[in-house]
Amino acid sequence: MTETIQTAVVGVTGYAGAELARLLLRHPRLQGVPPVFAGRVDAKDLARGGVPLAEIHPQLAGGNGSGNLKLEPFSWELLAGRGVEVLFLATPHEQSRQWVPEALARGLRVIDLSGAWRLTEAANRAVYAFADEGSEQAAAIQAQAVYGLPELHRAQIAGARLVANPGCYATSIILGLKPLVAAGLVDLDHGIVADAKSGMSGAGKAPTARTHFMYAADNLSAYNVFTHRHTGELLEQIGVEQSQIVFTPHLLPIPRGILSTIYVWFHDPQTAATVSRVYREFFRSSPMIRLHDKTLPQIQYSLRTNYADIGFQLSADGRRAVVVSCLDNLLKGASSQAVENLNIMLGWGEAEGLE
Repeated sequence: MTETIQTAVVGVTGYAGAELARLLLRHPRLQGVPPVFAGRVDAKDLARGGVPLAEIHPQLAGGNGSGNLKLEPFSWELLAGRGVEVLFLATPHEQSRQWVPEALARGLRVIDLSGAWRLTEAANRAVYAFADEGSEQAAAIQAQAVYGLPELHRAQIAGARLVANPGCYATSIILGLKPLVAAGLVDLDHGIVADAKSGMSGAGKAPTARTHFMYAADNLSAYNVFTHRHTGELLEQIGVEQSQIVFTPHLLPIPRGILSTIYVWFHDPQTAATVSRVYREFFRSSPMIRLHDKTLPQIQYSLRTNYADIGFQLSADGRRAVVVSCLDNLLKGASSQAVENLNIMLGWGEAEGLE
């Protein structure tokens, strides 16, 4: 078991990067060993050695010394000089695609929050149009990547050199569906409908016309119907065909949070007790899952927590179920899941620093 370790974060300026920094700075195993924060630094800030973290995210300034930390100019030499062993990439997909090969070659273990290495099938990766698609190097790295959903791949994460952190929508839907599909209860040919709604932070920090306040406020909109890049994650991780699931994402006019409403049909009538038992058995070793037996989850219950909340209700005849899965897209949908993966990789308690 590793007692402590030097981490580094690239991409701390974004929403998920800020939450990742907060969690790592407060992690009980990392006290006294704050992350190295590296990234792009403007010329005007080079003279002072970087940008103080408290200027980027004033909420992170505190008595733990974080007020003295800086975002420093990224270089591989910086990481090597500081003894970095685990690198978090909260960077765009294309950037992670470029940097991961170099990081692995330098002996770093990587937790990548982008979609660069999540998908094993070329047909599903096509949505990203990666420039190196089909290359020998990309294929070799993809073969090493472990999909970082602890509830499914805990054992593989423990020994991984590259963990591909799941997408936020994908996390919500996979956690709600996988137990039922794995138990053989779901009539896949009848079709699954996953209707998911996310707060605006899921679109990232860079503003667009669609995320402008005047567009998003007092509005609810569907987007990327049949083409969302998280669809491939659902197919690969749940084990369904494209014809067996419809996933429709929506933008909610709230800052953060995801609620996925999932509609399934069963082969045979089920009881609430049977379905509940399936979920509890599947998640028996998963500390970051909260199961709701009597009420359905809501965004306000999971907001700013590191948990995924899952509940369901059956139709009167027991042939259909509505599953509701909620999480904070910046936490269990991104940063706290990355920390959960760190804990598993290093042999620490899975929930350390998260409960």
